[in-house]
Amino acid sequence: MDNNVTNGSTARILVVEDETIVAMNLKDKLLELGFTVTAVVSTGDDAINKVEEDAPDLILMDIVLKGELDGIKTASIIHSRLDIPIIYLTAFSDNNTLSRAKHTTPYGYILKPFEERELYINIEFALYRHKMRRKLRESEQWLLAILKLMSAAVITTDPEGTIMFMNNGAAAVTGWGAAEAIGEELVTVFDVTPCSPLQKAIDEGMAIGTDCVLTTKTGTKRPVGFSSIAISDDQSKIIGVVVVIHNAVDADATA
Repeated sequence: MDNNVTNGSTARILVVEDETIVAMNLKDKLLELGFTVTAVVSTGDDAINKVEEDAPDLILMDIVLKGELDGIKTASIIHSRLDIPIIYLTAFSDNNTLSRAKHTTPYGYILKPFEERELYINIEFALYRHKMRRKLRESEQWLLAILKLMSAAVITTDPEGTIMFMNNGAAAVTGWGAAEAIGEELVTVFDVTPCSPLQKAIDEGMAIGTDCVLTTKTGTKRPVGFSSIAISDDQSKIIGVVVVIHNAVDADATA
């Protein structure tokens, strides 16, 4: 074992490799690095069965496997059932193989013959990346739940103004169903005059509209106010706009 490689992980790894010598060598290296090997299998069918039985933390998958299921097809089936990161093992790096493989969203590639350090780094990086993705998805689910439960009327869009989310409060104000509004343009669903909540938020970071008139889906005119703010990523690139509608009343108003 490379003395410069240390491991604090206790990850459980499934090895899918149909070359016996390579598979045993890989298992030995993983054990030396401190990982647990849940099983070593040589076919796609066996890999799927073992994944469902043991639910490993990570899979090392040979792209080329004997039988009807190669590594890429096997990975695709696993992804449709369980959220487990996969690293491909391959002696082939041709464009066609990589093109097929990338559609299964692998967490890395290790070319044979592999070095212990390369193996360790790829595994640890994949495990960390998967952990961060899972935390992000959990945060998104919490945020979505909060937005749905908010009494305020809320609409979110992408940078082009296409609606990504609308809660029941906004649905009640605009007359659009929360689900049917997804994919529609903000200017269509939140049709207000004389102010635009989208472009001003993008241009200036925030927009506030008062004494505006909203035309609902059924053509009803109603006075509203709103606040909209552009959301940026850590590189200051705008990734969307959030609109909060307030002061909406049920009585008809004249434009």
